[in-house]
Amino acid sequence: MGTSTMASPLCTWLVAACISATYDKGKISMFDSSKRPRKFMSHCINAGAAADYKSRMLSSFYCSGVQNLISCFALEPCKEYNYFKGSLSSYLASFVDNGLSSLFGSKAAPTSGRNMFTGLTSHSGKTEGMALNPAEEVTKRKKPLVERRVVVTGLGAVTPLGHDPDMFYNNLLEGVSGISEIEGFNCSHFPTKIAAEITSFSADGCALPKIRKRADKFMLYLLTAGKKALVDGGITEDVAAELDKSRCGVIIGSSLGGMQVFSDAIEALRVSPKKMNPFCVPFTTTNIGSALLAMDLGWMGPNYSISTACATSNFCILSAANHIVRGETDMMLCGGSDAAINPIGLGGFVACRALSKRNEEPTKASRPWDRDRDGFVLGEGAGVLLLEELEHAKRRSATIYAEFLGGSFTCDAYHLTEPHTDGIVLCMEKALAQSDVDGRDVNYINAHAASTPSGDLKEYEAVIQCFGKNPELRMNSTKSMVGHLLGASGAVEAVATVKAIKTGWIHPNLNLENPDKNVDTSFIVGPVKERLNIKVALSNSFGFGGHNSCILFAPINYK
Repeated sequence: MGTSTMASPLCTWLVAACISATYDKGKISMFDSSKRPRKFMSHCINAGAAADYKSRMLSSFYCSGVQNLISCFALEPCKEYNYFKGSLSSYLASFVDNGLSSLFGSKAAPTSGRNMFTGLTSHSGKTEGMALNPAEEVTKRKKPLVERRVVVTGLGAVTPLGHDPDMFYNNLLEGVSGISEIEGFNCSHFPTKIAAEITSFSADGCALPKIRKRADKFMLYLLTAGKKALVDGGITEDVAAELDKSRCGVIIGSSLGGMQVFSDAIEALRVSPKKMNPFCVPFTTTNIGSALLAMDLGWMGPNYSISTACATSNFCILSAANHIVRGETDMMLCGGSDAAINPIGLGGFVACRALSKRNEEPTKASRPWDRDRDGFVLGEGAGVLLLEELEHAKRRSATIYAEFLGGSFTCDAYHLTEPHTDGIVLCMEKALAQSDVDGRDVNYINAHAASTPSGDLKEYEAVIQCFGKNPELRMNSTKSMVGHLLGASGAVEAVATVKAIKTGWIHPNLNLENPDKNVDTSFIVGPVKERLNIKVALSNSFGFGGHNSCILFAPINYK
């Protein structure tokens, strides 16, 4: 009763305090419209429930807007203004603890932990004011109290060179090219008639018949690669039954999603809406593959997709690893899948003049760092990694392929399709710093190198800036044999990188016959596989829009 009788005066006092708050330097009223920063006002407007400023101020006198008014101060602080601190913040905190919660029908505020006003935290009866720099709090909290290490315990792949990791990597080591003339549709009227196409594939045993009938190929590739990664990781039915499925998640992205399903829906619509695939909308979205895989497995942890063009897979792998590091999950399936070798996909890339036209020599069309390169070769497939917390993997006696050390992603903020050396350098430097890795320990780089005139050189320049001409460094491009798998490329190349760590063999780099005049080939792998004791491996992946990403892997005994 006492609380309710005090509510109206207290609300009025709070409003008056807000109105009288001043800017230190010029003693400017916080609500002086002529001098108020737009940023501060936008926060108030976004936080408030009323349609305009006056109605919100009026409602605050009746306490319906108190929480909204105070929330203005709980959002990102405006540097131009002083925030309540000292005795006022203590008063507000005690007000919250002793009475304000009853106004909203809630129980008394707890004596510790986060209260209803973001930024006011009470610990054992002591109250702290709102942080002036939220980034400092994030920095302090970003590392868990107990280090959680992430390892790779399973691999899955569907590629033009094979549909399991061993076949895929053995073909890479032998220098087999998966690039040939397109067989899936008539492309005689296209200037590019070649691709790294998957010509024989079956999703039997990995997807239900009704799914196989209606799903896009990118979904079937994803489901197959994901389940093969589980089998490769030793997740049998008995092991699966023992897993805490609330701590298992799936993050497998796609750059373009279900392009064929969408294209077929448009053609069906020309006849009648009744002819359209009833699943054409959900089966077009990039997240649907991860969702279906989780439904099949019963995994209830984080489940979403990331789409950052050709950097998609690395973004997904990094995000999945971060869930494990933060203690939110113990096991994650992550990677990427794309299937854009169809008329609309081929035509789109032809229109932007990105593809090679070396139709008479398909196996020589993808030629990273070669001066005769004329664009990338479109590919398709999926790659999936099973990431796991180290102790969790040890408890089930899992085979550990490699350790995930860390990585980074940045944006060039420069150009739609042309990369920039500075952005790539920043990405690799951040990855080294965040992983606590000495750049001299990196002796293998699986490059993005897609065989584009500008991209190959920008990445090469960035590598030289970051690592110099380290005589122990070796670099190659998986795309010289499988083409560019778009959103799946990073994951497929991560599979190749992890296999290199496990086997001690790095695959050749094909078609570098006439090196670009600015490229020193002394550390680029030749046309024959090489033996290498890998200390730390770095896998690069970049995408349209200036998205850069790189991941660091190492043998489990690196640390």
